[in-house]
Amino acid sequence: MSRPVTLFTGQWADLTFEVACQKAKAFGYDGIELPCWGDHFDVSQASKSKSYCDGRHEILAKHGLKTWAISNHLAGQAVCDNIDARHKSILPPHIWGNGKPDGVRKRAAEEMMRTAQAAKNLGVKVVNGFTGSSIWHYLYSFPPVSPQMIADGFAQFAAAWNPILDEFKKCGVKFALEVHPTEIAFDIASAERAVKALKGRKEFGFNYDPSHLGYQGVDYVKFIRTFADRIYHVHMKDAWWGHGDGTVGVFGGHTNFGDARRYWDFRSLGHGDVNFEEIIVALNDIGYTGPLSVEWEDIRMDREHGATEACAFVRKVDFKPSNVAFDAAFEKK
Repeated sequence: MSRPVTLFTGQWADLTFEVACQKAKAFGYDGIELPCWGDHFDVSQASKSKSYCDGRHEILAKHGLKTWAISNHLAGQAVCDNIDARHKSILPPHIWGNGKPDGVRKRAAEEMMRTAQAAKNLGVKVVNGFTGSSIWHYLYSFPPVSPQMIADGFAQFAAAWNPILDEFKKCGVKFALEVHPTEIAFDIASAERAVKALKGRKEFGFNYDPSHLGYQGVDYVKFIRTFADRIYHVHMKDAWWGHGDGTVGVFGGHTNFGDARRYWDFRSLGHGDVNFEEIIVALNDIGYTGPLSVEWEDIRMDREHGATEACAFVRKVDFKPSNVAFDAAFEKK
């Protein structure tokens, strides 16, 4: 299949970029989805310096790799979130600053604009990431949440992200939200509402990841068909659900990943409940030809074993769509 198989190295940023590239090649990948943390991709340098971006390409090429996308989940999360002490652990000092919420959100938005400029200099057309959400804590409607409170949250999202997306448009780059709990869009209904809040502008689409949908009970194949023209990037990640002992529900029970009581958990590809064949069929149907990027997360498995196995799994499950009707041989000439 012509779709490249890449490794998102966001969970490998404890390694240098050089070492991560060495390992990705050894695992069998075609390329890397670069995270904007660790030393893998520096937004500040990349937004100002084409030569810095050329240097990233040189390291990739040295190991027989390419890149099609970068990801800035951490800064994006802070754009709309209600900022608290947790954010200090994920944000670089130049965004956190003195930690005052308005300033953090402003600096995070500026960082996302620089990320669009960095992507342009690197020569990629997609930035994956998060948006954050000022209304996630209203998920369970008690004390009662009024419709206006939710409407205000989507309006605030649009007000914060439209200027960022203006810069993306100027740079010829698209932003792909990874639909995910804690984001403004976390299922099909909220994703539709996010698109509507932005008046359908094409700079905004989705980094499709089934692992965040299945355990919620969301039809993850329907998501592809619903947003056929907005699937800008694809994460291949598995999850299982319904495997706990009945003491923890879908909300997680304040337990850690890997706790045997959990109702759901992330798993290495092929070890969960996601039906990837249905996903490939749907991606073929909508004409998606971009990367299939492995985001490897499985607390029960050695990551090097898992990343190698996951690469082979993606190559096995992916297939080309047919270019001829299966019954064409029976047509009368």
